[in-house]
Amino acid sequence: MTEEFYRIQRLPPYVFAEVNAMKAAARARGEDIVDLGMGNPDGMPPAHVIAKLAEVAAKPTAHRYSASKGIPGLRKAQSAYYQRRFGVDLDPDSEVIVTLGSKEGLANLAQAITAPGDVVLTPNPSYPIHHFGFIIAGAAIRSIPAVPGPDFFDRLEKAMRYTVPRPKVLVIGYPSNPTAQVVDLAFYEKLVTFAREAGLTIISDLAYAEIYFGDAPTPSILQVEGAKDIAVEFTSMSKTYSMAGWRIGFAVGNASLIGALTRVKSYLDYGAFTPIQAAACAALNGPQDCVEANRQLYKKRRDVMVESFGRAGWQIPIPEASMFAWAPIPETFRHLGSMEFSKRLLTEAHVAVAPGVGFGEEGEGFVRLALVENEQRLRQAARGVKAMLAKA
Repeated sequence: MTEEFYRIQRLPPYVFAEVNAMKAAARARGEDIVDLGMGNPDGMPPAHVIAKLAEVAAKPTAHRYSASKGIPGLRKAQSAYYQRRFGVDLDPDSEVIVTLGSKEGLANLAQAITAPGDVVLTPNPSYPIHHFGFIIAGAAIRSIPAVPGPDFFDRLEKAMRYTVPRPKVLVIGYPSNPTAQVVDLAFYEKLVTFAREAGLTIISDLAYAEIYFGDAPTPSILQVEGAKDIAVEFTSMSKTYSMAGWRIGFAVGNASLIGALTRVKSYLDYGAFTPIQAAACAALNGPQDCVEANRQLYKKRRDVMVESFGRAGWQIPIPEASMFAWAPIPETFRHLGSMEFSKRLLTEAHVAVAPGVGFGEEGEGFVRLALVENEQRLRQAARGVKAMLAKA
């Protein structure tokens, strides 16, 4: 076959693949790379969660097909979490579905609700699946600002007024990956009012709900009255409970959207392994001290990174939430662009980061650093950065 398939033609080469290949090659040569590139938690889930996984896995009946939309107990546990954390009531049967991670869930929702040629509004820069989940489904993408600044609603209004065909879906994600931006409930209130008047469906990515560093907990868009009429929200067990490889996430909210996702998923999978779902129940229903411990862990790492990299000569803006820092490229290297700078950082400082351009063209000039190495390794990375800057 000499022609690329239709959907593959719409997908550019994955920007992170080249850096990942260089990282693998460096490690194969025996080089010690401090890997701040991927948001891959380095901790373990709580002991009682692992114990529940083992307990249920030992049962002979646990190895059959599971339920595509998630076992009832897990949907009830997620519903209870939303009531406890946000004061939001959810029907576990019609307004909650378990997904194989929030990334899979968002991509399958895009397949469920998108017709070829539909226009979808997505933040730029943003997590790649926010764009490409809909591109794979045949949509056209129009960018809006990722930063909820003064011009956010002006840009949103212009997009609705001048785009043909009229946009149908708006994707948002706060705390933001990659920028670590946060919003308050007033922002969501204004957004819900706008979307209801404009006839927009909102998809909110709340994967970093529990990793916030200020006094005010991260809000959910579903706390706004009437939000369930037009919005669905994705959350994940990956970061909150260090369960990234377990691939458990949720979509909650508007019953029609949840129903559409449920129907598409019923053709595609039989749900996550039942013991994993049972262990996820144990995480949500059990003691939550691990959540606070993870929050403090990432906060301490954030402070160490900002302080040590600052002394090395690279000023890192202090993130308010998430497990990432979004950093402008040092002035000396800015002419290189984010991709070439990331390569130089890997070869000269032995530090791997994610090039900002991989999150959209508005990410050019930045790199994303993940707080997934311990404090000693972060200081080691800072020493490598210092040597590289001094050499330059």
